Amino acid sequence: MAKNPLHTKLCDSLGIEYPLIAFTHCKDVVAAVTNAGAFAVMGETQNTPDEIAADIKWIREKVGNKPFGIDLVLPASVPPSGTIADLKAQIPKEQREYAEGIKKRYGLSTPKEQPFVEQLGWLTQETPRKQLEVVLDEKVAVLASGLGNPDFILDAAHERGMQVWGLVGKARQAKRELDAGVDAVVAAGHDAAGHTGAIGTFSLVPQVVAIADGKPVIAAGGITTGRHLAAAITLGAVGAWTGTLWLASRESDKEMAVKERILSAIAEDTVHSACVSGFTMRTLRTKWHDEWAKPEAPRPAPAPFQLLLSGEVMQAAREQNLEGWVGEAAGQGVGFVTKMKPARQIVFDTVEEALNVFEETTGVVPGED
Repeated sequence: MAKNPLHTKLCDSLGIEYPLIAFTHCKDVVAAVTNAGAFAVMGETQNTPDEIAADIKWIREKVGNKPFGIDLVLPASVPPSGTIADLKAQIPKEQREYAEGIKKRYGLSTPKEQPFVEQLGWLTQETPRKQLEVVLDEKVAVLASGLGNPDFILDAAHERGMQVWGLVGKARQAKRELDAGVDAVVAAGHDAAGHTGAIGTFSLVPQVVAIADGKPVIAAGGITTGRHLAAAITLGAVGAWTGTLWLASRESDKEMAVKERILSAIAEDTVHSACVSGFTMRTLRTKWHDEWAKPEAPRPAPAPFQLLLSGEVMQAAREQNLEGWVGEAAGQGVGFVTKMKPARQIVFDTVEEALNVFEETTGVVPGED
């Protein structure tokens, strides 16, 4: 039998069965994916250091000694420190007034609960450093930097036996991080959810593979099926980073309204804009996007000020249950996510489809190593 094309060096380096990576903010998804033989990365930027430590302990109780990762956001362009009140006071007048106008047009009042975005650690440079200390102390298998160059933490992480992955949107970013010594780069194409650049996945991944000199490259951006996973491997990647795929899983703690929106959405329902966070970001389209796309709208404020504006208005709209305001970071592959399934089943279905693709295209039945 032929070599199993899904047994890559990523599997060997992490001790996993399948080169499928689930990025999620839900620890139940992390546990389910990990126990199914794939790899999961828990986004923790919204949690305090104590909450991060508690999440890591909980996950370890569920998965034993199986490896998993933690993702933090480490941007250098946000303020060094400051309270939420301090940051709100710095929001530029033009953007603040435009946001107030949106609130008036939709009859939005001050939200009753603290907006989720105000809990994000990367609003300043101070909190991510404290979060980072906990992750290093816990010695998780992988520390991923979702935004920002992680070169300053490489020595500390490697001393603890941890891998460091950097998410990049350009080949020159990948080269800078590879030269610094990251263990792998996640090449995230324009198709991806969240903060992405302008280069599509199928153009970016082979560019990064060509300069990686054998170091692992993980493909990201629009990957939601087994056929996508097979394509990532044929592009030279050692695995696929997925996010949108897990949002509507049974274990996901997303609100049902978000899950329903994901299940009904198609690629055209996503939009790439800076109006949510101040950085370009792909999310599902909402009324907020429509307002900032109008000719009279100002340019979005820089991060993190735009995020504070959008978070406040979006929270108020959700509390008032207004139609057209349910948003979520989602990639262009969202149209393939049409059923709510257990995360374990998603892993197996994705792997089975990928292996079938290799069999169909080569005529060879992939076997076990």
